[in-house]
Amino acid sequence: MERFIENAMYASRWLLAPIYFGLSLGLLALALKFFQEVFHLLPSVFSMAEADLILVILSLIDMALVGGLLVMVMISGYENFVSQLDIAEGTEKLSWLGKMDSSSLKMKVAASIVAISSIHLLKVFMNAQNIETEYLMWYVIIHMAFVLSAFAMGYLDKLTKH
Repeated sequence: MERFIENAMYASRWLLAPIYFGLSLGLLALALKFFQEVFHLLPSVFSMAEADLILVILSLIDMALVGGLLVMVMISGYENFVSQLDIAEGTEKLSWLGKMDSSSLKMKVAASIVAISSIHLLKVFMNAQNIETEYLMWYVIIHMAFVLSAFAMGYLDKLTKH
């Protein structure tokens, strides 16, 4: 009975595979939204104000960072928790493939969240004249919470490795 339960628990890791595949659908949706923004930007690029152009570009950068985060979580999570990827010889392979354990993935996710939050905060500051001071303060506080939690996770990770 014990062996059956252990085998069933071990096999249940495959329930994660459709979840990681679902993230690829999220990546597709993000790519569609990215190109929708680009197509809306191109016809009006010469008539729009510089600040508005910067805000749109920051949104595009934000989407690119989220896309990279999705790829990292999708592939590394699959490799760490489901199964090794079987990449054919001679096929291009990502340099970090097979090298990112759950701890380093967690750190990369935290760093990505801080970068995304930084870009969002910059977008907020670019539009600060239209936002109440109290909301600006909360944006900064939330961003600092992300920064401090990423720093704390990195510090704890360093302590546990030494």
